[in-house]
Amino acid sequence: MTDLIVILLLVLVIVAVILIGMAVTRRGRRGTAFPRISAESPLVSPEAKAEAEIAARDKGKTKPGGGHVRLIESSPEIVVEAPRAPRGPVPVEDRPTLKDRLVKSRKFLSDRLVDAFRGAPTEETWDDLEALLIQADIGVEVAGRVVERLRDKARDEKLTEPGDIKRLLREELVVLFDRDRDRALSFADAGTSVWLVVGVNGTGKTTTIGKLACDLKERGRTVSLAAADTFRAAADEQLGIWADRAGAQMVKHQPGADPAAVAFDAVKNARARGIDVLIVDTAGRLHNKVPLMDELAKVRRVVEKEGSVDETLLVIDATAGQNGLVQAKQFAEAAGVTGVVLTKLDGTAKGGIAIAIEETLGLPIKLIGVGEGIDDLEPFESDNFVAALLS
Repeated sequence: MTDLIVILLLVLVIVAVILIGMAVTRRGRRGTAFPRISAESPLVSPEAKAEAEIAARDKGKTKPGGGHVRLIESSPEIVVEAPRAPRGPVPVEDRPTLKDRLVKSRKFLSDRLVDAFRGAPTEETWDDLEALLIQADIGVEVAGRVVERLRDKARDEKLTEPGDIKRLLREELVVLFDRDRDRALSFADAGTSVWLVVGVNGTGKTTTIGKLACDLKERGRTVSLAAADTFRAAADEQLGIWADRAGAQMVKHQPGADPAAVAFDAVKNARARGIDVLIVDTAGRLHNKVPLMDELAKVRRVVEKEGSVDETLLVIDATAGQNGLVQAKQFAEAAGVTGVVLTKLDGTAKGGIAIAIEETLGLPIKLIGVGEGIDDLEPFESDNFVAALLS
């Protein structure tokens, strides 16, 4: 009997040891397994989060729009965030001023201007000022004219203090902008207004379109977006995020489709649905050996078969400086540009590029981008801009 009890106890001990070992093994496996990452995880990159949100949006939310056209409509129960954009408009009283936005350009000009004028100006002082203006991307010819006029006025008025020179410089720079130039965005007298947005990739075209769409929706207008940049990877997905955010419709074809066909279908769809404003996103680089400028001209011709193009906005990256002006000229000639959107001004110390654009291209700057937030697209006002640069 005693032997039987001992055997039973040994069996129980062995079973217990086995069960404990299995439990420890399972716990170890759970601890070393790769964690599941959702779109809400703080460890997810903005790109991964965007992809997850796009997939959630498209699942059950895509409607056939006819043929290979897809019309994606915003759903009130799904909010898709644009990468690095705030969740909603920032109250006006909490928004940074333009002076705060242009802090890099302001410090670049103002600090160096004070350093240059620490006594009675000499020829070397004026040469330093001209070099400073050139470095601020105002342009060689414009900088020369401005300094010549400043020198004459300072001599006539016997001015030597940095504050006085800065005041004269502000007056001269304001004069370079045509105050009578129409900087308002154009709308159709009746029906759907059509805006084309053009520019080199990386300038902020799609983000600008998204901000425009959000602003228009806040003002009570219905908006549709056309994904005519069909060759850049995920361009339509990026635009779709903004479309969902703004509550706008979007028309797109398959990747690699003819951009002009996308624009044409988008115009027909917008007018059939009574949309107030259609904004067309276009390509910004060469592809398939088809010259980009010819393609843009084709998009415009095709759209005009269905009516007029009310606005063609050229998006220019302020950080590109003078290098962007050559390409800007080509876009202006090919697409019939009516105005400029100057982006990324908050990230450059060379705000003088705004002056060079109007002097070189002869086009009005209508909007400026001064940040990545949804509210960071502002109407351009020359007096305020120059004051912010030299404050």
